[in-house]
Amino acid sequence: MKVRSLIDSLNYAIEGIIYSLKTQRNMKIHFLVAIAVLGTSMFFDLSRIEVLILFLTISVVIVAEMINTAIEATIDLITDKYHVFAKIAKNVAAGAVLIAAINSVVVAYLIFFHRINPYTIQILHSVRQSPLHITFISLIIVCFIVISVKAHFGKGTPLQGGMPSGHAAIAFSLATAITFISDNMFIATLSVIMALLVSQSRIETKIHNFFEVVVGGVLGILITTIFFQIFS
Repeated sequence: MKVRSLIDSLNYAIEGIIYSLKTQRNMKIHFLVAIAVLGTSMFFDLSRIEVLILFLTISVVIVAEMINTAIEATIDLITDKYHVFAKIAKNVAAGAVLIAAINSVVVAYLIFFHRINPYTIQILHSVRQSPLHITFISLIIVCFIVISVKAHFGKGTPLQGGMPSGHAAIAFSLATAITFISDNMFIATLSVIMALLVSQSRIETKIHNFFEVVVGGVLGILITTIFFQIFS
């Protein structure tokens, strides 16, 4: 009976993880990022302490997200009406996830940045092109292609909605151009963060869905990279 009870408890715990992964968009993002980080870590000579810190950081983010999900489900079970204390509980739980996520970014920066930076600089030097007119040409081409694709799918307008996200395409096109021109990883990182914030705002305002934003971002990156590669 004790063995059976232990197996049942384990099954319930796994079901909780699966439920969070199925229903929570942020949990899916956390899992994808965790897989990417752990996969990347195999290519670097990390110490045992650094690997331990990575595992602890990933665990803290996932646990915080699951606790947030549990709190939201409990509040929704108790009441379906607006209440100031329910709002506070959900906001505090979401704040805990945010702190854990920010901590994970800091940890990743401290562990990986100085290792990745030399390889990144080498790649940028191989495709870097200094003439600024290349940036404007690639940006105009991105705009034309986005409008053409929007016209093909027949949804949304050139400035709002539809496939793909024009804001995401332009934001990531500019971030890519800044990365090649600046030859500075700190500036490049800031430009990518700005592009991600632009994309996130399009999703949060429900103007675009996640797939439309991803397609727009990839389109902007690819077109700009191709232009810098051709004219280098």
